[in-house]
Amino acid sequence: MISTSTPSGDAGAPAAPPVPPAPAPVTGAVPTAPAPRSIASPLAVLGAITHLAFIGFWGAVVFSVLSVLLAAGVATLVVLVGALLLLGVVYGLYAAAFLETARVEGLYGFGLPMLKSRRSPKHGFGGFLHTVWLQFIDGGMWRAIAHLVIASILGWITWAAFGLLVAAVTGAFAPLYVTDGAVEIDRWSFDVAWTPLAGILLALLSLAILVGLGLLHGVISRVLIAPIREAQLTAQARDAATQRQGAIRAGELERTRIERDLHDGVQPRLVSVGMTLGMAQTKIDTDPDAAKQLISEAHTSTKAAITELRQLARGIHASVLDDRGLDAALSALASRSHIPVHLDVRMDVRAGRDAEAAVYFAIAESLTNAAKHSRATEARVVVRSRPEQGVLWARVEDNGIGGARVVPGGGLDGISNRITALGGTARLDSPQGGPTSLEVSVPCAS
Repeated sequence: MISTSTPSGDAGAPAAPPVPPAPAPVTGAVPTAPAPRSIASPLAVLGAITHLAFIGFWGAVVFSVLSVLLAAGVATLVVLVGALLLLGVVYGLYAAAFLETARVEGLYGFGLPMLKSRRSPKHGFGGFLHTVWLQFIDGGMWRAIAHLVIASILGWITWAAFGLLVAAVTGAFAPLYVTDGAVEIDRWSFDVAWTPLAGILLALLSLAILVGLGLLHGVISRVLIAPIREAQLTAQARDAATQRQGAIRAGELERTRIERDLHDGVQPRLVSVGMTLGMAQTKIDTDPDAAKQLISEAHTSTKAAITELRQLARGIHASVLDDRGLDAALSALASRSHIPVHLDVRMDVRAGRDAEAAVYFAIAESLTNAAKHSRATEARVVVRSRPEQGVLWARVEDNGIGGARVVPGGGLDGISNRITALGGTARLDSPQGGPTSLEVSVPCAS
C-alpha cells in the first residue's frame, strides 16, 4: 500500500503519548512437522538409488549449462548481455536448488517448506541489485546446490556399480557359453571355471555398493537439506514473535490514539455541554431567554460531539467494510479526503476481514498524512487482490514534498505494526522533494 507524510513524516503530527516499549521476544514452541520417513527403509534406499541414477545425468546437464552461462557472462560483462547471463546463472542456481529440495522432500518427507526467492525491502535499481545479491548469498540455496553436486557424483558411481552388477551376473553364467580360457568380468579376468564364484561375489559387492550409495544419499540429505527445515522453522518462530509484538504494539498505539482523541476532542466538548446546561439551569427562572440561548448552544455542541464520536468509531472500524467491501469503503474514504484521490481497486474476491481492515486503515492514515503534512495536491490509491500469491496488495502515492519517516507512536508506526501483526510487509519510500509512496502486502484469509 502507499502512504504519504510530511518532510518530517509523522514528525509533523501532534505528539502522541508515550508508548510502552515493545515486549521482549517470545520464546515459544517451534512449529512441528510430521516425522520424516526413515532413510534406511528398503523403499527409501531403492528410491535413493533410482534418484541417483537420474541425478547423474541431470546434474551433468545443469552444471554444464550453468558453466557455459557463467563463462559467457564473465567474458561479455562489459556489455549488458553479460550482466543478463550472470543474472541467469543466479536464478538458474535457485531453480536447480528448488528442484533439488523438492526431490529430497518427495523422497524422505523431511517436512521442508519449499525454497522462496529472496526480495529486498529497498526500491529502484538498487533494490533490484540487492535482491539479486540476497538470492546469491542465500544459505538454503547453496546447501541444496552442494547436495546436487554430491548427488551427481554419487549418480555416476551408481552407474558404475550397476555396470559391474550386470557384468558380474553375465560372468556368473559364462560356463554356459564358454568352454575354455579366460573370461573378462568388468576389468578383471578369471578362468572360466571360477567365473560363477567370481560373478556371484562381484554381484554381491556391486549390490552392497548400491545399497551403501542409497544410504549415503540419505545421510547427506539429512546433513545438508534437513537443516534448511530447522532454519526455516526457526525463522517462522521468529516471525511469529515479531507478529505478536506488532499486534501488541498496534493495540497499544490504537488505544493511545483513542484516548488522545477522546481527551482532546469529545471530552472537552461534553464538559462544555455540562457547564452550559448548568448555567442554563441557574437562569431558567430569572432569565428564560438567556437560558434558552444556553440550551441551544448545548444542543449544538451535543450534535458536534455525536459527530466526533461517529468519526472516532469509524476510525476504530469502518462498518462499510463488512457490509459492502473494501472497494466501497475506499470510495467513501476518498470522497471525504481533503485532497483529490484517484482510486484504482481491482478485487475479484473478498480478501478477508482482517486483511481488508489493515489495508483500509493504512490507506486512511496515508491520505491523512498527505493532507496534513506533505502539502500534496493529489493522491493515487492502487489496490490489487492477488489470490495466486495469497496476498492483498496496495500502494498509496502522493505528489507532496516527501521526507516522511516512521516515528515511534506515530501514524506510520501504527501502519507498520498493524501490517506486521498480520504477517504482511510495509515499505515506505519518501525521498526529500517527493513523491511519497507506501506499499503494503497482507496475507489473505485462507
